[in-house]
Amino acid sequence: MNNLNYLLGYENLKIYQNDEMFRFSIDSVLLPNFVTLRKNTKKILDIGTGNAVVPLILTNLTNATIDGVEIQKEVYNLGVDSVKYNSLEDKIHLYNIDVNEFYKHLQSDCYDTITCNPPFFKVNEQSIMNLSDYKKIARHEITLNLDDVFHVAKKLLKNNGNIAIVHRTERLVDIIETMKKYNIEPKKIQYVYSNLNSVSNILLIEGVKNGKPGVKVLNPLYIYDENGHYTTQILNYFK
Repeated sequence: MNNLNYLLGYENLKIYQNDEMFRFSIDSVLLPNFVTLRKNTKKILDIGTGNAVVPLILTNLTNATIDGVEIQKEVYNLGVDSVKYNSLEDKIHLYNIDVNEFYKHLQSDCYDTITCNPPFFKVNEQSIMNLSDYKKIARHEITLNLDDVFHVAKKLLKNNGNIAIVHRTERLVDIIETMKKYNIEPKKIQYVYSNLNSVSNILLIEGVKNGKPGVKVLNPLYIYDENGHYTTQILNYFK
């Protein structure tokens, strides 16, 4: 059953979700608030857009138009319904297609910015055996992996265009190696912690197509305070 919910602290946005298919997590809130958006950012692509949570949040942060690509039809439909409910059809355009096919229909170098919250885990039969097909695809590199993401980014980003992703901290070496393979230079990293006493399981990383070497590590991002409430860092996103 599809449910219409407020998009966390964004009081001007609501989103359709389905427990059996796709429910966004805090990762999807961190990503649009991390990616660099410039005054001349006119066109953004969100790869693996799910129910369009990242594009929806981006509309609060930029006047750019946003394309979202989602391979799963039913999850794509959640996104379409969410965009319509929020009357954002003029800013967000969704496509139900494999991104590895999508880019072939476009001219090269056509996006200023790309965002992606990709599947975190490599395929392991033991780890996916009890998951629904929807969740298998969302969580594991079945239809989308790091090579796919950065290959598409190399094709579709303008020169010096940027791509930002959220991923597991343990995959950092894989991410950087794959970025460099496709001439995307890591420029900004932020480690994410559940609280002050935890280790970082999630990171945000941004790279620039044909960028110059040199990476900046931002201050740590903490999600919860000692009382289990969102930190000021997170609450500031909703203002």
